[in-house]
Amino acid sequence: MPPRAPGGSAGARRGAADARARVRLATPSWLQAGDETWLRSAALAPLLLLEGAYRAGARLHRAAYERGWREPERVPCRVISVGNLCAGGTGKTPFAAWLAAALAARGHRPALLSRGSGRARRDPVTWVSDGRRILADVAAAGDEPLLLAAAAPGVPVLVGRARARLARQALAQLGCDVALLDDGFQHHRLARDLDLVLIDAAQGLGNGHLLPRGPLREPVAALARADAIGLVDGEPGALLAQLLERRAPQAFRFQLARRTAGLRRLADAAPLAAAELAGEEVGLLAAIARPDSLRRRVEALGARVVATRFFSDHHRYRASDLRGLARGARRWITTDKDAVKLSPRWARPAELVALSLAIEVEAPAALLDFLEARLR
Repeated sequence: MPPRAPGGSAGARRGAADARARVRLATPSWLQAGDETWLRSAALAPLLLLEGAYRAGARLHRAAYERGWREPERVPCRVISVGNLCAGGTGKTPFAAWLAAALAARGHRPALLSRGSGRARRDPVTWVSDGRRILADVAAAGDEPLLLAAAAPGVPVLVGRARARLARQALAQLGCDVALLDDGFQHHRLARDLDLVLIDAAQGLGNGHLLPRGPLREPVAALARADAIGLVDGEPGALLAQLLERRAPQAFRFQLARRTAGLRRLADAAPLAAAELAGEEVGLLAAIARPDSLRRRVEALGARVVATRFFSDHHRYRASDLRGLARGARRWITTDKDAVKLSPRWARPAELVALSLAIEVEAPAALLDFLEARLR
């Protein structure tokens, strides 16, 4: 049952919802290299202190494992990490699901392991799927693990902070031979056999700064640990190509793209033809790292975006978040990741439509051959 709207006057609730809706996440300039004016750079200079603290913490955390101060846990199966260097938005989760399904088709018994960001419950181990049935809701699993289970049917999905514990559970109960970590490049507690890093080809590595001054989760030098690098949605620019050649010359390169796979109404799960959006005025509803990517996809289908409600990544929706949608547009487009947390009743009389993405890997056999050779 959907959660009830909080108490209080209608005006107060509407004001709170409007305030949350003003959390806009259009692409900030620090995601792009070389587009900052000196004035903006000066205004953001205080963030350099926070960046320095973040950098020191990231280096200390990694050094603890690289120098033997802490020992990464090893499990009796192969471990592959799918991760990135920039914060959010590179297609890690759909690619991890694609990879799990592809390995299963080649006779492996993979399990998908996720931290489950945004979940309300914090059980040490949550079985989201045993490969046959969905066993958890969004409160227990989080949004992305449910997407993994839907996109990789037949592959078990487990959630918990300690990925080594998840891998042992999957091995003991289902005999899994490959543990796939969704967003695991910075998870040093579990030893890996392979690290795959995804990079948005257009965005690259942003302005080269670490959080919060830039988008990087750790220094660019960490790319030296990548066994394979996937370039998402296009060819790299000259600067990114040079950087990869300098920092990760040993890494296997592959390309992948995110494609619009379809649209469906949340109220009845009925498909919606993309042609129905041509020329229509729509709203966008999303709680993802880069909602501007949703805007580009919707506009590419011919729709006109006339209203938006954007929230922080992994936001837990409430009925009050959707109040008054119909005043902005009759139809609102959201993502599959958001759809698992939404009730169509909250939006009435507006209609919610989920836009689904599919991953296409260029030369998939070459990538899978490389991975299997390394796993052997």
